[in-house]
Amino acid sequence: MVVRVFVASCSGFVAIKNKQQDVVRFLEANKIEFEEVDITMSEEQRQWMYKNIPPEKKPAQGNPLPPQIFNGDRYCGGLHLKGQLTQSKAAGP
Repeated sequence: MVVRVFVASCSGFVAIKNKQQDVVRFLEANKIEFEEVDITMSEEQRQWMYKNIPPEKKPAQGNPLPPQIFNGDRYCGGLHLKGQLTQSKAAGP
């Protein structure tokens, strides 16, 4: 399965850009292969991302913001996933 990180290259929000960079750096540092998907360049990919985030993980208002991470078709998490990944890595196998 391919890990896909949905990002927005044209985001005007510094916090979103920083979260995206944090997730990408974490995956690279841990040698996890992934594909970066820019939702600002593909309406089809953006709609796929929105549709495949479980309802209980979507914000109460508005659309989910990047980064959003999927392993194949399985949703792994969004904006706050990096903190969870870091904790999992520190805990070890």
